Parts: sequence; structure tokens; C-alpha cells
Amino acid sequence: MKITDHVYIDAPVDRVFGVFCDLDRASTNISGILSLEVLDGPAQLDVGTKWRETRSFAGKEATEVMWVTDYEQDVTYTVDAESRGTHYQSIYLFMPSHGGTRLDYRFTMTPLTFGARLLSVVGLLFLGVTKKALTQDHHELKVACEAQA
Repeated sequence: MKITDHVYIDAPVDRVFGVFCDLDRASTNISGILSLEVLDGPAQLDVGTKWRETRSFAGKEATEVMWVTDYEQDVTYTVDAESRGTHYQSIYLFMPSHGGTRLDYRFTMTPLTFGARLLSVVGLLFLGVTKKALTQDHHELKVACEAQA
């Protein structure tokens, strides 16, 4: 399963990148995050930063461990996770655009086990819910970026 999206944020790239990478303020900026604990590395993302995040998703709590696998300051970062036989990857790309920032986002779910492949068919039912949650996260981060002006 793959979800791609983009959003325009009326703030400079360095501010947007900083807000998106700030784990210390993530649960303040994103209402879906119930708790977040940095396990390894800095709370301002960098390659190797690892954290445990608990979210409200589809009416239930879900806790996942995530880590940064690629990072280029003010340009891009990639976050990976594995859970229940599935690999998750989120790629963010930040580009200057019309005095602000265009954020391109790609989220992929890749089943790694036979059981996960079977469940991925059911996972298609959650595609809309997942996209809605991601869109909400991006909107809330956009608001946080633009409020700092």
C-alpha cells in the first residue's frame, strides 16, 4: 500500500523542517500522538534517532518504534518501522515554493511475512483512515509552522 500527498506551508523551509523534526514538541503539535519517548539519538531528528510513539488510530491506541534511516538538513528525511510482519516507511521532501515550502510525502507499507500479506488485503480497508490521519498530522504541523511567523 502506498499513500502520496503534498501540502503547501506558508513558512520558510528551515522553519518547516525544524517543526517536522522536533520530537520534543510532536505530541503538542499533533493531536493524534498520545505519548512519545526518544530511545536513541537526539530529539531533533538525525540518522539513527529512534523513538516509541503511542497514537490514537481508528479509535484504538497503537504503539510503534520508529527510526530515522535517511536525513539531509532542510531537504529530506526518512522514517522506518516494522510491526506485525510489515515494514513501514515515510519519506518527507521539503522544497522552497512561492515564498514558502512544498512538502511532498510518501508512506508505504510492505508485508514481509505470509501472515502480513494476507492481512494486507484487510489493510486496504484502512487506506482511507490512514490517509485521513496523515492529512490531519500534516495540517496540524502546517498550523504550527505558520503560527511561528
